Amino acid sequence: MIIETERLILRPFNVSDAADVYEYLHEPQVNCFLDLKLDSYDDAVSEMERRSAEQSYYFAVVLKDSGKVIGEVFAYPETGEPQWFESLPKDMFSPCIMFNRDYQGNGYAYETSVAFFNYLFEKCAARRIYSYVDDYNSPSIRLCEKMGMRREGLFVEFVSFVNNPDGTPKYENTYQYAILRKEWDKVRLSKEISTVLSHVSYR
Repeated sequence: MIIETERLILRPFNVSDAADVYEYLHEPQVNCFLDLKLDSYDDAVSEMERRSAEQSYYFAVVLKDSGKVIGEVFAYPETGEPQWFESLPKDMFSPCIMFNRDYQGNGYAYETSVAFFNYLFEKCAARRIYSYVDDYNSPSIRLCEKMGMRREGLFVEFVSFVNNPDGTPKYENTYQYAILRKEWDKVRLSKEISTVLSHVSYR
């Protein structure tokens, strides 16, 4: 699957993307992405080899005018229930979006999110999309709200990705945002989102 927007192409990863991806994954800006950290260029090549097999849910975000990979977006179908309820439909997704800091502030995350959310709802039969956002991550909070997502709650000292100077876990407060398909059907008609979608195509 390839998703095209006005300025971007969302496509499966290639091994040749290793250098671009290493630029932003050798030092992730947000703690929740530390498990994706790449310690070397060789690690990046190995990671691109692994990702290249993924065609439906993991996308490189590429600038149309230069072909440079500036970020990534991914989400996998979930039941939203414990494993013993696997018989339930996998119609829920939790997108993760990450960008090279040198390309932030240009509206690329919003353009990517609109196209990707619409893809999940229209092509992947999503019923519900949700996101966890650290309470200090103001840009991601603004993005969720701009996408029409509801803030469903605040989990206090929810998870730890790093340690305090004394070695104890540093727990972070986390917001949960969500939007349902029936809510997206209304939100996507807003002037700003419909303008972005007018340039989106899937192939």
